[in-house]
Amino acid sequence: MSKPKSQADKHLSKIMIQGYMDLHQKASNGAFCVWIAINVPSEIFAGFDNMVYAVPESHAAMCAGKGIGADMCEKAENIGYSMDLCSYARIDIGNSTDNGKDSPTFGLPKPDLLISNNNNCALLAKWFDVHHRQWDVPHFIMDIPFCYTPQQAKDHAYIVSQIKDLIGYMEKLSGQKFDINGFKDAVQNSWNGIVQWKRFLNTAKNKPSPITAFDSFVHMAPFLTLRGTQALKTHFKLLADEADRKLENQQYPVPNEKYRLFWDNIAPWHQLRKMSRRLAELDANIVGASYTSCMGTVEGSFDLHVWDNDDPFDYIARTMNAYMCPHGMTLRHASMKKAIDEFSVDGVIFASNRSCKPYSITQLDQKKRCSVPAVMIEVDHADVRKYSEESTFIRLETLLERIKS
Repeated sequence: MSKPKSQADKHLSKIMIQGYMDLHQKASNGAFCVWIAINVPSEIFAGFDNMVYAVPESHAAMCAGKGIGADMCEKAENIGYSMDLCSYARIDIGNSTDNGKDSPTFGLPKPDLLISNNNNCALLAKWFDVHHRQWDVPHFIMDIPFCYTPQQAKDHAYIVSQIKDLIGYMEKLSGQKFDINGFKDAVQNSWNGIVQWKRFLNTAKNKPSPITAFDSFVHMAPFLTLRGTQALKTHFKLLADEADRKLENQQYPVPNEKYRLFWDNIAPWHQLRKMSRRLAELDANIVGASYTSCMGTVEGSFDLHVWDNDDPFDYIARTMNAYMCPHGMTLRHASMKKAIDEFSVDGVIFASNRSCKPYSITQLDQKKRCSVPAVMIEVDHADVRKYSEESTFIRLETLLERIKS
């Protein structure tokens, strides 16, 4: 039996449904529509009067969570795309073959502009190029330098120059004038939301924890689709307040919490409910994840990067490398080690992700350097055909035995 929905769960469903309805309605009424990769700074669109954006990766994750990811992957495979291609890309390309016929959101409105980047993975540029050729839509690629050390001044300036070039390009394509005040307000809104998000995540430092990483996986969605809006802060504050109340009322998702785990990689969208339930039966709780901890941070740390309400270009450029993929192993290890200590983690699950090779490439070495017992499992974040529940739990139960001993 599934647990009843909390107020935050209900609110999430409401704002996500409303968000996709607004996206379709505004696009159909003539708004300039942009498709973006997840780390493109969507706050800049608030500087334009009539512009909307869609996030194919977020839509693909939703499809996987609804249990239709594999079916959409097969649509792309049936027209010649390899099963080895990222499942997000296959879901999105499959979705575009029939105008979102099976999508829970009726697909995404056709874009006027595509914006990808290469800091999460170079595949994004190739993936968005599929749509560029399919619809003859302009494609702007942001080139974000990889970080073996904290971001250098020359790289920061390079990113700022690209953001400004992108704004000029959008002005030309859309015929709209950019207003920096709208951009600045949107950055403030995002910052306010991330402050509440960190407050929510930090409740997991308590033992037992009032939340699981699965809660953060589900509720991170507005950060991708509602960045720059006051609705982001409203939802994340509701989420954090709810976690605080659970602490006060001693309501814990894993009441007999014996094993505190940390997850490294993208969420296994097709397994959230099953994995959460089975782990709880083993008195194990995944209390944190690198995937959700890095929002609003800088490389080598999961700590919040401070917004000083000054230069939005500076803040956005500084946090463009927030996600784990563009970090070298030393930076990844530093952030992971601190999280293990602060959240009293007993063991780490390194999810070797068949779709996300940039996230997975250093995990074997990371596992060797881990300060607590760790295990490597195999999963694909959106294609259930590449996952074995039983072999995964054999490995997870072995990890718990190691921790116990």
